[in-house]
Amino acid sequence: NSENRTAPAAKSGPWILAATILGSSMAFIDSTVINVAAPKFQSAFRATVIDVQWVIESYGIFLSSLILVGGALGDRFGRRLVFLIGVVIFAVASAACGLAPSIRVLIIARSIQGIGAALLVPGSLAIISASFDEKSRGQAIGTWSGATTITTALGPVVGGALIDHATWRWAFFLNLPLAAAVILISIRHVPESSASETGRLDWLGALLATLSLGCAVTGLLEGSRLEGRNPLVEGALIGSVISFGLFLRVEERASSPMVPFALFKSRSFLGANLLTLFLYSAVGIFFFLFPLTLMQVYHYSATAAGMASLPVILLMFSLSRWSGGLVSRYGGEIPLIVGPLLAAVGFVLFAVLANGGSYWKTFFPASLTLGLGMAVTVAPLTTVVMNSVDQNHAGSASGINNAAARLAGVLAIAVFGILMLHVFSAHLDRSLASLSLPNQVVREIKSNESQLASINLPNNLDAPSRAAVQNAVSEAFLAGFSLVLYSCAGLSVASSVFAWRLHSPK
Repeated sequence: NSENRTAPAAKSGPWILAATILGSSMAFIDSTVINVAAPKFQSAFRATVIDVQWVIESYGIFLSSLILVGGALGDRFGRRLVFLIGVVIFAVASAACGLAPSIRVLIIARSIQGIGAALLVPGSLAIISASFDEKSRGQAIGTWSGATTITTALGPVVGGALIDHATWRWAFFLNLPLAAAVILISIRHVPESSASETGRLDWLGALLATLSLGCAVTGLLEGSRLEGRNPLVEGALIGSVISFGLFLRVEERASSPMVPFALFKSRSFLGANLLTLFLYSAVGIFFFLFPLTLMQVYHYSATAAGMASLPVILLMFSLSRWSGGLVSRYGGEIPLIVGPLLAAVGFVLFAVLANGGSYWKTFFPASLTLGLGMAVTVAPLTTVVMNSVDQNHAGSASGINNAAARLAGVLAIAVFGILMLHVFSAHLDRSLASLSLPNQVVREIKSNESQLASINLPNNLDAPSRAAVQNAVSEAFLAGFSLVLYSCAGLSVASSVFAWRLHSPK
């Protein structure tokens, strides 16, 4: 037996599931509820869209860079210990987010939250695998998966209601009672476990991965804030390339690499991860911009904006068992070709139908189509990833695919955020030129373009001019959002092509 395992008594099983579900749900909820809270803290801090991107990206950078190390730390020092350390860090950082007096403090606190999440997310599944025997493990993982999907879906709705009736800060304070429950249950009922054989921790690889991703995001985001050539932007982008090159070299030579490159010799594994990168890029930028659109352009409440994407998540949950069976029935190829194509149709429907009509005639059919596409894709994708490597590398394969999905979201928000800002700015400039406004007013509006649709209009505008400018701002935002949606459709089609190439003859 390769593990120090303490099989729980039958009565401990439900407690172990409760602790791991609540723990991982905190991290999953925070990655969705933040999108609903974003318009509120943007307006509270008078922040630019780049500041909002940093609040989301800072969490993603540390989570996607360190998640593989988080799993290795649990194997070495004890899964329950590392899981609990992650929960404590996450809770303290959540309190700091809720109390943040400025956007800068919020960004720093979100970074620390990302470190906590990187420790607790891999720990939750590892604890289940170590605590349940082979007969009951599959059912336990299924319960964990289903329950975390439901809590992730409910997060933006509950968070949205708290935001509407109290303040955006409650989106973060919500984590504190959950964390307290996880700590109490874990100390009393969760057995400790660790792997009996562990390699050296790849700290250098983790540092270089974080540095490369952090520099890339800094260069991209600050490049759209600082016009023209800028030493910070150029230095960050060069630093990203250099640290990524060093990362590749370190991983190639490390005795226990964070990312074993040998896995990528499997054509199925490589193709599945490329599919993940492209499809989750589309999903990442969509869920960043969709709540902003609903709240700032269509004036949805935070609760309504949180509920608007429920069809996507609930479809993925309710069809997961069915779609998991598609692989044994048809093989991995057909679901992975059809699913992303359905998602592409969903993104196109969002772009075409977003004309301000009722939710049921516009966003609901688009959400159903996107949700169906994702439901057809996700379970078969996981199966293909796990089947493409031998069982000794199952943990690494799962971790790499999870990291690829999160990395995709981080990069997409940085890259497509720039596209959104440029289209918005160009469209608004043209509209302002056609309105008879004083030069000073135009200059003031243009100086605040990076706030996108939450832009504060000058107080000295008369009512007709204010209405015309507000309309121009909304149209400019929707022009940018539509272009991003068509780009998301393109990424989804590219994912489908990867799946087709994956299984086509060499």
